[in-house]
Amino acid sequence: MLRVAIIGSGPAGVYSAAALVAHGDVSVDVFERLPCPFGLVRYGVAPDHPKIKSIASALRKTFEDPAVRFLGNVEVGQDLTVDDLHSHYDAVVYTSGAAVDRRLAIPGEDLPGSFSATQFVAWYCGHPDAPLDRFALQTTAVAVIGVGNVALDVTRILAKTPDELRSTDLPDHVLAVLEKSLVSDIHLIGRRGPAQAKFSTKELRELGELTHADILVDPADLVLDAESAELAEAEPTVRRNLEVLGEWAARRPAGRPRRVHLRFRLRPTEVLGVDAVSGLRLESTGGGPGDSLQVGMVLRAVGYRGVPSPGLPFDQDRGVIPSQAGRVIRDGAVSVGEYTAGWIKRGPTGVIGTNKSDAAETVASLLADADSLPPAPHRDPEAVDALLSSRGVNVVTWDGWRAIEAAETELGMSQGRAAVKIADRATLLAAAQRR
Repeated sequence: MLRVAIIGSGPAGVYSAAALVAHGDVSVDVFERLPCPFGLVRYGVAPDHPKIKSIASALRKTFEDPAVRFLGNVEVGQDLTVDDLHSHYDAVVYTSGAAVDRRLAIPGEDLPGSFSATQFVAWYCGHPDAPLDRFALQTTAVAVIGVGNVALDVTRILAKTPDELRSTDLPDHVLAVLEKSLVSDIHLIGRRGPAQAKFSTKELRELGELTHADILVDPADLVLDAESAELAEAEPTVRRNLEVLGEWAARRPAGRPRRVHLRFRLRPTEVLGVDAVSGLRLESTGGGPGDSLQVGMVLRAVGYRGVPSPGLPFDQDRGVIPSQAGRVIRDGAVSVGEYTAGWIKRGPTGVIGTNKSDAAETVASLLADADSLPPAPHRDPEAVDALLSSRGVNVVTWDGWRAIEAAETELGMSQGRAAVKIADRATLLAAAQRR
């Protein structure tokens, strides 16, 4: 039986595991740095998007296959080395995703009050690495830089009331901060025009459904140049987005307590402030005047990138592990027994489902190589368990994860909610021991 290790339990990792065990004669161990599985499905999807979050129900079926094991709270590079993996597995698939944000590279970007959207999303999704007190929301105005779905997510969470989010699994410490939020104006800023925005129309429309926020669009921002007009003609999504924006531009404000300002063709040039953020300077990219906003917080949502892992090659320019059809490339040549899938393979593109075809390509390469892979010297599953135990690693098994789920459900029931996420790592590990 082929023994395979998968590093990362997000969609790319789980889809890879599913494709492998469907082939038969394969056993898979899925390693996860966090105590909980599912990657961005758990820690990147907004809590008010239950349909997308329900993908976890489909992913969990793979872990219920007896040929697949979940080993959480294990960090490759610290608890296990790359050499350890090759000693215990015939092949290794790296699916660690794109964990950090891209930067604006402007003065003032590192002032207190300037954050990446990645940090904000991790905080409201209850990521164990996000400090509980990272955000206070004691400012009246926030600038969100970016025109993709992540920018829409953070804008929507800032604009909603706690009561609108109380039915979700939002962690208690996040609800407590939202209840005291002073935010009244959110400026969603795009560096290019509305035709170049990367919003999906469904998520864009959700902004218009906010009950406590007016959506403000300047009709002048919707005047298209020739290039944008051609793009709108060719792309149905662009046309639909422009129709939504046009509806909002024609709408009279209702005087709601919060306002979302959609701004286009403005490039941030400096985050203003001395000891903390006090404003944002903007330069026009469309020939119009620039602007300066008085804001107390800036969130940049301009993309993700992968980070290097100890013992692995890394393309610094693209932020990925170099590969061909999923086979890892070291020093210009294919590295035997090493594979990659997901964002760390191709960059942060596509939707969750894109990872299925991406994983299928990688698994096809692995299976095509199977007969030529040298067998690992220590292939017994108990050998890796013994190694982790000898190093004092508190491994969270699938039963441990189910115990965490039960604890989150119990916490939710105590508050009249379906579930409440536990964010603290120590509490998660304690809950896992209740299995």
